[in-house]
Amino acid sequence: MLESIWFVIWGVAWAVYLMLDGFDLGLGTLFPFLAKDETDRRILVNAMGPFWDGNEVWLITAGGVTFAAFPRAYAIMFSGLYTPLMLLLFALILRGVAFEFRGKVDSARWRATWDACLVAGSFLPALLLGVAFANIFQGLPLDAAGLFHGNLLTLLNPYGLLGGVLFVVIFAVHGALWLATRTEGELQARAGRMATALWLAEAVLAVAFLAMTWFSTRLWQHVLAKPALLVLPLLAVAGLLLTRLFAAQGAWWKAWFASSALILGAVLFGVAGLFPDLLPSSLDPAASVTAFNAASSPLTLKIMLGVVLCFLPVVIGYQLWVYLTFRDAVTAESIARGPSY
Repeated sequence: MLESIWFVIWGVAWAVYLMLDGFDLGLGTLFPFLAKDETDRRILVNAMGPFWDGNEVWLITAGGVTFAAFPRAYAIMFSGLYTPLMLLLFALILRGVAFEFRGKVDSARWRATWDACLVAGSFLPALLLGVAFANIFQGLPLDAAGLFHGNLLTLLNPYGLLGGVLFVVIFAVHGALWLATRTEGELQARAGRMATALWLAEAVLAVAFLAMTWFSTRLWQHVLAKPALLVLPLLAVAGLLLTRLFAAQGAWWKAWFASSALILGAVLFGVAGLFPDLLPSSLDPAASVTAFNAASSPLTLKIMLGVVLCFLPVVIGYQLWVYLTFRDAVTAESIARGPSY
C-alpha cells in the first residue's frame, strides 16, 4: 500500500513540475522569436524571473521522492542514464546563471551571450525530458542486475525523439500563453499569435505520439484494463482542444489553464500506464524496476510520508504567495518604474 502511495506522489510531483517549469522552459526557447528589442527581452525575463526557481522545487521534489522512496530506481537511473542526466543538469545550471548574470554588465554583447545561454538552457531540458520520458514509457534495455545496455544514442530512437519534439512544442505553446497572460499590447498579441501558430504542430505531434504509444508501449493496454483511468487521456485531449478555443477568444488565462490540463493529463496518463513499473525493461519484463522491488523499507516510507504531509502544504502555500504577489502585468512602464529582474 505504501509503495503505491509513493508511486502516486512520484507521478504527481513530475506532472506538477512539467506543468509549472514547462512555461518558462517554453518561453526561454521562444526568447529570440518573441523579443524584438531590449525592452521586450527584459519583459520576457521578468515574466519568468520571479517563478522559475520556485518551479524547479518540484524537480527537486520529484528527484527527492525517487531517492528516498525508490533508491534502487534512483541508483539505476543515475548510473545507466548518467550522460543525459548530466546534460540536463548542466543545461538547467546554465539557464539559472543566465537569469542572474545577463543584467550585471551594461554591454549588448554580454547580454546577448547570456540570452543565448538562456535559450540553450531552456530548449535542451525540454528536449531531454521528452526523450527521457518517452524512453521510460517504451522501456529501457535493463538486465536483471539493473545494468543499462546502451548509450546516449540508444535513447535517440524514433519514439524517443518524437517525445522530445512533442515536449519542446507543448512547452513552447505553454510559454507563449504565459507571456500573453503577463503582458499587454503588441507583445501580448505577438505571443498569442505564436501560441496559435504552434498549436497545430502541437496537435499533430500529440496525435502521432499517442498513436505511436499504442504500438511502442503498453501504456494504453494498462490504462484500458482500468477504465476509470481513461479520464487522464480525456483530460489531455480536452485541454488540447480548449487551449485552441480559448486562445481564439483571447481568453489567455483560460487558455493557459487548459494547456496546464493537457500537460497534467498527458503526464499522469503515462505514469498510470507505467504502474507498477518505474523503469520498465525492454529486454525482459521480469527485470523491470517497479515500485515494489525498488522501494525503501516500510519504516522509511512511513517517516517520509509524514515529512511530505507536513512540508508539502508549505511549498504550495509559498508558491501561491509568489504567484499572487507578482500577478500584475509586466510592461515597459513597470520595468522603468522600479527594480526588475
